[in-house]
Amino acid sequence: MIKLYRNSQYSWIIMSLILLLGACGSDESLQLGNEGYVEGFIGGVAADEPRAALEGQKILSAGGNAVDAAITVYFTLAVTLPSKASLGGGGVCMVFDHKTKNILALDFLSRVPANIPAGTSRPSAVPGNPLGMFVLHNRFGRFQWGSLVAIGEKLARLGTTASRVLINDLKPVAAALMADPDSRRVFLKTDGNLISEGALIRQLDLAAVLSNLKQSGPAEFYRGKLARRFVEGVKKVGGSLSLKDLMAFKPKWKKVLSKKLGWHEINFVPPPASGGLVSAQMFGMLKKNDLFEDASIGEKYHILAETALRSFTDRERWLRDDFSVANKPTELISDSHLGTLIGNYKVDRHFSPNKFKSLLKKGEDNPSATSFVVVDRDGSAVACSLTMNNDFGIGRMAKGTGVLLAAAPTNHAKGPTALSPIIVRNKHTNNFFFAGSASGGIAAPTALINVISRAMIDNMKLDRAISAPRVHHSGMPDITFYEPHLSKNIQSFLIQRGHKLAATPVLGFVNAVYCSGGLPQDPESCVIKSDPRGAGLATNASEQ
Repeated sequence: MIKLYRNSQYSWIIMSLILLLGACGSDESLQLGNEGYVEGFIGGVAADEPRAALEGQKILSAGGNAVDAAITVYFTLAVTLPSKASLGGGGVCMVFDHKTKNILALDFLSRVPANIPAGTSRPSAVPGNPLGMFVLHNRFGRFQWGSLVAIGEKLARLGTTASRVLINDLKPVAAALMADPDSRRVFLKTDGNLISEGALIRQLDLAAVLSNLKQSGPAEFYRGKLARRFVEGVKKVGGSLSLKDLMAFKPKWKKVLSKKLGWHEINFVPPPASGGLVSAQMFGMLKKNDLFEDASIGEKYHILAETALRSFTDRERWLRDDFSVANKPTELISDSHLGTLIGNYKVDRHFSPNKFKSLLKKGEDNPSATSFVVVDRDGSAVACSLTMNNDFGIGRMAKGTGVLLAAAPTNHAKGPTALSPIIVRNKHTNNFFFAGSASGGIAAPTALINVISRAMIDNMKLDRAISAPRVHHSGMPDITFYEPHLSKNIQSFLIQRGHKLAATPVLGFVNAVYCSGGLPQDPESCVIKSDPRGAGLATNASEQ
């Protein structure tokens, strides 16, 4: 297998050669098949935006693997949901490759530019998505790179309909976004009004950039003529970016964080996507001495709130302002540390974080993110979280490119702290069991743990686990948030134990796939769901 060599001055030349060889190859295994080529179980996709899920499913139906489908989902989202997944943004993906038995995390989060000049009106990030997707494809992809990018290019060139999720993102920031002429051409109708759900959107400048990515890979985007044009376009709209920033950007393969789950292994993304550490701590406390499994229905909600409170309180101690971690991640999820965190748990009393007031900070994590999960017929899976660090990033497109720019990740409200994909596999049998990812700001890791604990500890069907009301506590303020469909009896149970309750319409959006019998062992056990709280889509797991 050809690999990109880290820190090699020749890596970009190698990258271009890979694309040229791929374009000239005649191996049928590399050719994009026809939809419907695979019969029976083909896997599935769950995403926050429906068109992206459908396009990913087509790739699975044509014989592509989970990574091929994930790349297709991404380049579709770059067109249909640029508010959260523009080429200017970044993210993290976790990959389980059934063939090699590898499970890895890929960090392609957008970075802070090396220098943000004084007076910069809209500090923008170094884009990560194009190169991140290429590195993912280079290691695990089956179909040709260009054929996958072409799907997004076609949608941008010929047009696609505006989804409900895009319009929901657009309405709150419409006034600021309309100050940008390039954005107005995309998001305003000819009569000057904001586009509505179902409106046709064409993005010709973006199509040209995607065409370049299709033909040349990301080399031109990061250090060629396109890169120079992109940097000039960023500067013209008040952003901050240099050619050196683009040339220096490198995605990073990382080891995942793992905990035991019975006979299985549950895997979390490592920092700087610190939602993985928060999730790992929560789950470890839930499993400590079978705390969650042995609890009554009411106590389960009490436990979910109490573990979230302890994990987020602990986060204030180890999470630095630059998103690095003060302690070794393995120490933070060790049994001894989790035992200390949960050691003062009381079944009949809420733990007050007031004595930690001097440590805790009142604030929000970046709520602008989207997630998706993919599983294929062989049992390989991908779970991704993407962010622009703010809805629509800085609210400007790089002049003449159609690329919305992510905000520079300079604080928790504009950073990757809420990103937390999870994959569960059995290391001994090599069977896949669960993949999940969530969005929705600070409550995203909690939402995902709410779901996976119901599904894999309580043995609840996935649709019920996702639909079940959620609770969340982030330490400050000392309030347990709950969704309105939580029963009055459970609310009373929590109040009696000292919880101060506040209703909130939605606590996170989760996309998940759960194969209770393991995959590829028992494909009929697989269920794929997109959160009913959102406007996404989960595709069927088989072709008739």
